[in-house]
Formats: sequence, C-alpha cells, structure tokens
Amino acid sequence: MAKTKQPTDVVLEELRDYGLGYPGAHLKSPWPGHLDLAVKDKTFAYLSIEGEPFSIGCKLPRSNGVALMLPFCKPTAYGLGKSGWISASPSPSEINVDMFKSWIDESYRAQAPKKLAAQIGTTAPQPAKAKVAAKLKPKAAAKLKPKAAAKSKPKPKPAKSKPKPAK
Repeated sequence: MAKTKQPTDVVLEELRDYGLGYPGAHLKSPWPGHLDLAVKDKTFAYLSIEGEPFSIGCKLPRSNGVALMLPFCKPTAYGLGKSGWISASPSPSEINVDMFKSWIDESYRAQAPKKLAAQIGTTAPQPAKAKVAAKLKPKAAAKLKPKAAAKSKPKPKPAKSKPKPAK
C-alpha cells in the first residue's frame, strides 16, 4: 500500500540531496522506514522515508547539548545518545532546514574519514606564503614554494662513544 504524501517529503528530499553532496556520501537503508546518509558505510544521518512522519538523527559532538534543549529532540536510543547522537521528530511547523543542514554537516565531519572530511575545507588558517602565492601568477608563486631537498647520499650517523670498561 502506498504511503500518504507528507508535507515534509520535500524537506527530506532536500536534506538527502544536501548530504549526498559530501565526498564519498551514499544512501544506506539498514532497516525499513529509513533511507539514511552514510560515508564509507558509516551512517552520518538517519532520515525517515517519504510518506512517513519526518525524523532525523545525527551525531552532534559539539552541539548536542543545544539540540537537546529543543522540545522535539532526545538522545538517540540503543545507547547512541551517549556518543552524541540525537533524534529529532519535529512537527512540520518546527522544521528548520538550515539547522538540519548544519547538523548533517557536523555529523558528516564526525563520521567521515579525515581525508574525506578535509576535502570539504577546514577552518585552519593558511600560511602567509600560501595566501600570497594564491594571488600571484604561476611563475611568481613557484618562487615562494619551498625547494625540494637535493638528492644526496645520507649523512653518516655520528660515531657512538666507546663504552667504558667494566670495573
């Protein structure tokens, strides 16, 4: 039997499309009633399916305390809440798409391998030379890059001092 179309189905589709935009993200359906977002087969967002009441679950290591203050949020069952997972079941009028997108972002960064998470950018400041090099023409930028070490024979290790004779 076909599920009844819900007003939140458009939101679910938007959140899934948003989550699939991350490097290595794919869909995962571990049990009926879910079509989740995963990276390297690790789920980073549990999402209900279209036709079902809206629900989302994310790992929020930084912001789970704030999320749990919302009336429609609770720690995720099965012990996942102890690891920062929250489950939200807002009414259609309580849905804030931008907030849920930020949750997906935080959860992806918490679950993705570091190499994949690094592909979406970091907040770490660039070294001054890299900032200047980005604005220069290629030849000028090449002068700022550190030169590769010349290939040479490895330096011999210093000789160890002779052991003292035993008394």
